[in-house]
Amino acid sequence: MRLAELSGRSGVPTATIKYYLRERLLPPGERVTTTTAEYSDAHLRRLRLVRALVQVGKMPVATAREVLAAVEDESLDHHMRLGAAVWALPHGPAPAEETPEAAAARRTADELLHRLGWRYGAEQGAASPAYGMLVNALAALARLGYPHTVEDVLPYGRIAGELAVADLDLVEEYETPAEQVEAAVALTVLLEPVLLSLRRLAETEESHRRFRGDA
Repeated sequence: MRLAELSGRSGVPTATIKYYLRERLLPPGERVTTTTAEYSDAHLRRLRLVRALVQVGKMPVATAREVLAAVEDESLDHHMRLGAAVWALPHGPAPAEETPEAAAARRTADELLHRLGWRYGAEQGAASPAYGMLVNALAALARLGYPHTVEDVLPYGRIAGELAVADLDLVEEYETPAEQVEAAVALTVLLEPVLLSLRRLAETEESHRRFRGDA
C-alpha cells in the first residue's frame, strides 16, 4: 500500500506518519521510485503500537524508540524479547537505597515473590523495573502507616497471577512472534487503564453491597 492508503487504514495523518518515519519509530517502506514507497501490514501494526505508546501512554519519542528497539531485537529468544520490550516501558524511579523503609520493602517484596512461587521474578530482583515499582509502593505504604505486610498484599499478588494468564492468552492469539511482542507491549499500555477503572467500579459495587444494602 502507498502512504495515502496507510494513512487511511490507520487513521494516522500522512504528516504524522512522515514524522514517525523521520524519528525511526516506523521502519521505512520499500522504495518504489525516488519519491514513493510501498508499505505493508507490518507497518500498519507498528503504527498501532506507536500510537499506543505515544498517544495513549504519553511516552516521549526517545523512550518509545527504545521500546521499539527491544521489540525488534531478534537476537533474543521469545521470552527474553517479550521481557525486554516490556522492561523498556517507563516504570518510575528506582528505589532509594539508603532509607530503612526501602530496605524493609525489599524484604517484604522478596518474601512475597517467594510465597507466590514466582521464582523467575525473584531471580531478577533489583534488576527488574517492576520489582523497583513494587519496592517503592510498599515503602510508601509503610511510611504512611497503611497495610504493607506480605499477608496484606498477597491477595493482590494472586490476582496479578490470574491477570498474567489472561494477558498472555490474549498475546498468544497473534500468529507470529513479532506480532506477539508488539501486542504484549501495546496491551501492557492499553489495558492498565482498563484494570484501574474496573477495580474502581468493582469497589463501588462492593461498597454498596457492604454498607448500603438495599437502601
